[in-house]
Amino acid sequence: MTTETITADAAGTWGLGDLTVNRVGFGAMRLTGSAAFHLGTPGDRERSIAVLHRAIELGVNHIDTAAFYFSQTRSANELINSALAPYPDDLLIATKVGPYRDYHGDWGTSARPDQLRGHVEENLRQLGRDHLDLVYLRRMRQESVAEHFGALAELREAGLVRYLGLSDVEPRHLAEARAIAPVVSVENRYGLDSRDPATEELLRVCGEQGIAFVPFYAVAGARGPRAAATGGDDEAVRAVARAHDASPTQVRIAWTLHQGPHVLAIPGTGNPDHLAENVAAGALRLTDEELRRLDGARGAAG
Repeated sequence: MTTETITADAAGTWGLGDLTVNRVGFGAMRLTGSAAFHLGTPGDRERSIAVLHRAIELGVNHIDTAAFYFSQTRSANELINSALAPYPDDLLIATKVGPYRDYHGDWGTSARPDQLRGHVEENLRQLGRDHLDLVYLRRMRQESVAEHFGALAELREAGLVRYLGLSDVEPRHLAEARAIAPVVSVENRYGLDSRDPATEELLRVCGEQGIAFVPFYAVAGARGPRAAATGGDDEAVRAVARAHDASPTQVRIAWTLHQGPHVLAIPGTGNPDHLAENVAAGALRLTDEELRRLDGARGAAG
């Protein structure tokens, strides 16, 4: 399929609070390394900056990042700041707090609630902003999110954060958080071959409550961050791709977007050509038969 003339609004839009974003966004994790933010060899800095410039040219107005997205010589937030500041008025930058890494790149335990302000302020500093558009609390196996989410709600009241979201949660955590403050978005691992009943339920609940659902690893699926963006696709995915003169990656992104109007895609890449292909996937319309075939193949594989 033609890619260069297709922009991010091809898949439609969704509202996050009073902000509107195109349903195809950009995940910044792969800007810092060839495989993931802490894996592989750091990519070329100028090419990463070119990717960000190209994303804006293609209409991307939703970028997902985090202060812990860094490799030995690359920081996703710093690259975003260098490439895009002063930021376009319609650009929403979402970040995550909860997990953290030290200066050597080693993971620490989950941040305590009283440490979250420092994590928010670090994102503010790196991005060069006076407030964050959207901050996800990334749950780190806590049974309850109330104390951590309550701390973020206080930062929202203080004006450091505009909107709040949750990541890696179950429906019960969403209910717990919504009793404290509004939740505009949920970010969970989800994809054609990476689904579980709790996340399927969460997808449904978010749709009913008007909350965005943002899958991560939607392209890599069960292979996770160490996988390349393509390869290992089953025949159903390849067949649908051939029918549309598209790539398997585009089919996976399109399948994700077909799961509901509230579903937002944030595929990441450090390659400008792959970026254009990912954005163009928003224009790919799958038939009901194709969706059933993809779902059937996934069920057989699972």
